[in-house]
Amino acid sequence: MSDNPPVLGPRRDMAMHNDWWASGWDHVLPRQGFPLSMLIGTASQPGFTGSLDDLLQELFDGRWDMIGGDLDGALTFSWPDEEWDYAEAPEGREASEASRWEKFGAMLTAAGYPVPKTVRDLSELYLTWGLASREETPEGTRWSMPAALPLPGDLLPLDAELTKRLDWIRWTMRTGPLVNTLINHLVDDLGEPHEVLTSLDRLAAATGQDTDDVRLALAELVEAGDAAVQRGQEPADAERLQAHQRFRLIMNWEHLHENRMQLSIKGDA
Repeated sequence: MSDNPPVLGPRRDMAMHNDWWASGWDHVLPRQGFPLSMLIGTASQPGFTGSLDDLLQELFDGRWDMIGGDLDGALTFSWPDEEWDYAEAPEGREASEASRWEKFGAMLTAAGYPVPKTVRDLSELYLTWGLASREETPEGTRWSMPAALPLPGDLLPLDAELTKRLDWIRWTMRTGPLVNTLINHLVDDLGEPHEVLTSLDRLAAATGQDTDDVRLALAELVEAGDAAVQRGQEPADAERLQAHQRFRLIMNWEHLHENRMQLSIKGDA
């Protein structure tokens, strides 16, 4: 019998679904929705069979503070140990929790779904909504997640404000990297020129993107007031530019630097 102590710590890497942030579920569900999605994403990796309880035991000896303990922990919309931001929510934690639960419960009830109280309840809703699948096989329980998560608005009656916010998040996540790539080219390669005579296909070749992505990024810059597009002396519609058409790209760098937060990591990937 060996006297060597057991090796502690996770025996597999945690996995997160690529579509989680873009789908917008993080803005709809209680805070445990994110770690639950991570737990199911990890259970969906090849080589794992078993329940979520089994995985929780394997990874964290049965207790994960991020999920509130175990699967029978109560769902909450705020982190109990976080410092409360009274500037953002002056009503306080208890009143904020009660208000969010009222809205969340009404939304689920209107759609005919039970209101979950625990993380385990929420995991069953994931199965009902198609965010996850669970199959019993001869080897044991297998978990999986779809390549594209269903959107909250496809399953729940979201209010207009939340719908607008989720649409903006998805659009920003789609266009943000494209815009940053174009800005990086204008800054790093061209030195922040006030004006450039160019075309979509030239910009595409310079940035390694296709012309449709460049057109989208250009339209975003114009919409935000960071740039203007002209053909001759007349304004041009960035969304209607043909790939080969020459146009003048006129940059408003002062506006861009004041209003746009550009996150870029340079160096080795």
